[in-house]
Amino acid sequence: MNTTSLNLERKLKKRVQLEDQTYAKVTWRLLPFLFLCYVAAYLDRVNVGFAKLQMLNDLHFSETVYGLGAGIFFIGYFLFEVPSNVIMHKVGARIWIGRIMITWAILSAATMFVTSPTMFYTIRFLLGVAEAGFFPGIVLYLTYWFPAQRRSRMNALFMIGIPIAGVVGGPLSGYILNAFNGVHGWSGWQWLFLLEAIPSLILGVVTLFYLPDSIGASKWLTEAEKKMLEENIAKDGSGKADHSLAKVFGDSKVWLMAAIYFCCMMGLYGVSFYLPTLVKAAGVKDPLDVGLLTAIPYGCAVVAMLLNARSADRMRERRWHFAIASALGGLGLLLSTIYGSNVVIALAALSLGTAGLLSTMPVFWTYPSAILTGTAAAAGIAMINSIGNLAGFVSPSIIGFMKDVTQSTNAGMYVVSAALFLGAVLALLQPKELVNK
Repeated sequence: MNTTSLNLERKLKKRVQLEDQTYAKVTWRLLPFLFLCYVAAYLDRVNVGFAKLQMLNDLHFSETVYGLGAGIFFIGYFLFEVPSNVIMHKVGARIWIGRIMITWAILSAATMFVTSPTMFYTIRFLLGVAEAGFFPGIVLYLTYWFPAQRRSRMNALFMIGIPIAGVVGGPLSGYILNAFNGVHGWSGWQWLFLLEAIPSLILGVVTLFYLPDSIGASKWLTEAEKKMLEENIAKDGSGKADHSLAKVFGDSKVWLMAAIYFCCMMGLYGVSFYLPTLVKAAGVKDPLDVGLLTAIPYGCAVVAMLLNARSADRMRERRWHFAIASALGGLGLLLSTIYGSNVVIALAALSLGTAGLLSTMPVFWTYPSAILTGTAAAAGIAMINSIGNLAGFVSPSIIGFMKDVTQSTNAGMYVVSAALFLGAVLALLQPKELVNK
């Protein structure tokens, strides 16, 4: 081997070493904090599912009222998602994410004062408005730092906040409902909304000081590290579309992604808002026991999400990793409905379903960034997320209405399962060469 080849090999080896060290540094600096923020966000979004165990009796709400109130959050979310994400792209993540977290914490705590269906609908709608832009904002933010081949794993490290919120939030919510019920004249569900809003408020304030807006604004990176990261992002963004917002909304590929994500979210919110109800229907009555058992499906999902995302990155394959996970999610929810009266079988099936449907998310969110960049990415990611999250309105509303009509959640869960199977099919319609990066 000649001197030129040896020098080239040394430079390449040095470059790889710098990349690995720098990305590890960025990961440890950003991901644990973003993960904590998402745990807090998701806990505030879905703790209404535990509050339901007491709230409906105290306020004399029907299942239809609950389902509509749980879902109307996503109408506000839908209406303000795209503008929120575009604003974040303009003003920076630090200020905008901090603002989002502080306002949603205040509104989530205010839910404790609900006394009528109208108040319930209003506060849930405003909570959706406040939180709009958080999730797609973080997904967009990660594209500022990590190229496509590293993104599934980074998405997974952020998105395991969903199942971790279930693992932590289930037992915590059950404990609060039991231990604080009647304290100072407040019901357990009121204390639930107040206490679980505190982490979001604290993290929102910390975000204003901790989160850098960009690679260049990071004081904890050397100039060599910044240059390398910026070069990789520039290279990753070459050939992607940064076209007008009108073209984003008219892009059939973006609409297909929105349809896929809608199916995925049908499953997620069917589980999130009704998992405590499903466990209780299987014969578990004590709120603390319900909370402890709901932690099991979410614990399985943590492992499944990380393994599926790692495999997708290593194999550079996205479609089948999504499709198989989505199909397993549908199968698990279907079996949990069929064997709903058996606690052991129902819990095993719910674990399979929850692990499957949540494993789709880190893989899915590599899709939009594979074709879009810049303002187009901000708008496209927000559009996909906002349309997909309309399932958060549709899913609990269908389940709640059908439960009032049939006295069972079965029919609603069959619809949710079917949506996950449909999502698996739609994922395979995406061009292989487009998403497998």
